[in-house]
Amino acid sequence: MHGDETPPGAAAPGVTRPEAGPGQEREARMLKPFSVPQIPPVPQGQGDEHAQLPQAIGFSGERRDFRRLVTRGALLELVTLGFYRFWLATDIRRHLWSHTEVHGDAAEYTGTAKELFIGFLVAMAILVPVYVAYFFVGLEAERVQAFASIPLIVFLYLFAQFAMYRARRYRVTRTVWRGVRFNMGGSGWDYAWRSVLWGVFAAATLGLALPWRAAALERFKMRHTAYGTLQGSFEGTGGAFFKKGWWLWLLMWPSALLIVPLPFLYAMYKAIEWRWWVNGLRLGGVRFESDLDIADLMGVYWKVIGWLLLIFVALGMWFAAVIALGHGLAGAGLEGEAKMAAVMGNVFIIAALGVGYLISALAFNAVLRIYLVHDIWTKVAGTTVVHNIAAADNVAVSGAAASAIGEGFADSLDIGGF
Repeated sequence: MHGDETPPGAAAPGVTRPEAGPGQEREARMLKPFSVPQIPPVPQGQGDEHAQLPQAIGFSGERRDFRRLVTRGALLELVTLGFYRFWLATDIRRHLWSHTEVHGDAAEYTGTAKELFIGFLVAMAILVPVYVAYFFVGLEAERVQAFASIPLIVFLYLFAQFAMYRARRYRVTRTVWRGVRFNMGGSGWDYAWRSVLWGVFAAATLGLALPWRAAALERFKMRHTAYGTLQGSFEGTGGAFFKKGWWLWLLMWPSALLIVPLPFLYAMYKAIEWRWWVNGLRLGGVRFESDLDIADLMGVYWKVIGWLLLIFVALGMWFAAVIALGHGLAGAGLEGEAKMAAVMGNVFIIAALGVGYLISALAFNAVLRIYLVHDIWTKVAGTTVVHNIAAADNVAVSGAAASAIGEGFADSLDIGGF
């Protein structure tokens, strides 16, 4: 403030302030609450101090909107005999990405259903000849058919790992934040053989090596992942993962005999894995921290199991009703196996059973998408904060978008993800 300026509320030099009368005092009291506060200027270099604080990841999507999206998609899948799933997967990703915000900026999914559909067709053009060739080889070698299936199983497992890596690469390169696309390179086959060897080692150790397998594969994936020119890395270790969940390995063996506790042990495992994975993520100087608790996922899995039991009961009742109707239509002249053969030979009965099965399968998928995709996404996002988000400023675009063929391979093997 310069010396010749008049402070607010002070009389100018040479001017005598008149005494305030009762009316002026009342007017001053009425105007006082509406006076505009004087905001001090922000010191230079501290204008983005808020960006230095941990930033919570926000999710603004409404659950009812996602439920309507999935329900409508399931009906269209039924009408299109499953081909609408490419458009449904795209809509789901756009919903999740666009409602996930960091520091006020939402992510964007730029993939299209057409890309997924074409990728699926290309994948089938490659896989179908493999299946046909194996079929004819099996006919020629019926005596060793059991042994001949081993190479196919090994190939499919190796190919599945390749497909999962390429599918992740596609999704990463279709993710944009602040106008900058994420990118991912690396060889899918290089990842596949690592995954297979680690899988063999984990099986040989009865699952004890799973934490180290997860850490090694995550390091490989993040080493080839970046946000523009901001290089990714993974700092989580197998030892840290093992220390958090070793007791689950001890509980798994008696629970395997009872079966019922297994889904809840899996929920505990996933909660520990999610928290360990988020805490290990790095993008340059940006790091992530999660306080996801086991209880956050237990309720989700309880609801999934409840809905699945309800679907199975409804399907069983539908089958019983349709078969009972078939017995009535078969007539009284048939008994035993002859009557059942007549029932199962009725085209309308078979169609009714097939419709019931399809509806149950679509309801099953809808439940999984609502609870195990949307709800878990929401809980993980809601318990995660980002540190040093300012390190993501002024990032240049880098890398190229990957093709959707890997996603098509994953879809053709029924191992797609989000």
